[in-house]
Amino acid sequence: MSAQARPRRGNVEAGRPDPPAAENGHPGQVHERGSGTVLAAGLGMVVMVTMALMLLLAQSAVMASRAAAAADLAALAAADALRGISQGVPCTVAADVAGRQGAKITSCTEGGRDTVEVRTELLNRSIFGAATGHARAGPPP
Repeated sequence: MSAQARPRRGNVEAGRPDPPAAENGHPGQVHERGSGTVLAAGLGMVVMVTMALMLLLAQSAVMASRAAAAADLAALAAADALRGISQGVPCTVAADVAGRQGAKITSCTEGGRDTVEVRTELLNRSIFGAATGHARAGPPP
């Protein structure tokens, strides 16, 4: 039999073997059963971790806003007490107002010209730590 009369099988003469046959005997089918499931599960895990991180960052932003609001309210109340508009000792009034907002006063300083500077910290903590706020109230500088 001559070289041209021989039956050609795949690309053996070109240096490439035939594609492997699957269990059912069809050439070109490789055993990749379940690989899409693994890929989808991995992608699902990446999406869930990303969403969890975004939720933690959003929680931190909300807590920072709450701490700042507590500091603002406490400083305004303390400034009112300092100017004689309301009754009480300014820093005590500030601590009471901050406590109603779920925060505690970390520092309260009465400045000149009827100003009060207050720093607060939320009682509830996130995994990133406690949220803090800072505010100054009184007449313009």
